[in-house]
Amino acid sequence: MEKYKVGDTVDGVVTGIESYGIFLSLEDNVTGLIHISEISNAFVRNVKDYAEINEKLKAKIIGIDNSNKRLKLSIKEFNYKNIDKYRHKIVETKSGFSTLEKQLNVWINDKIEEINKKNREVEK
Repeated sequence: MEKYKVGDTVDGVVTGIESYGIFLSLEDNVTGLIHISEISNAFVRNVKDYAEINEKLKAKIIGIDNSNKRLKLSIKEFNYKNIDKYRHKIVETKSGFSTLEKQLNVWINDKIEEINKKNREVEK
């Protein structure tokens, strides 16, 4: 463990993926955890979008637990995956908001009538 220092970059292999982070195995039976908060500066909806089992990753050491031979790791600054492929762009339809504009008054009137009907039933 003496060879590892906070701030160093290490190479590891993904050995586990949980909802809270990614586990890496390094040489010398040293393991590390990339907590979900250290995966990306953007919101991480699903950790599995960022790594796969047996994938090789570079990570930065942000903490060391010598007694358990574990490292706290971060991959935020590497941005090695373009997560934009997991984001779906909202495509506006040809009619755009016109459908909403046409239906909005109908929906509002329907809801008002529904509320009025319930109020009349309660008054009985």
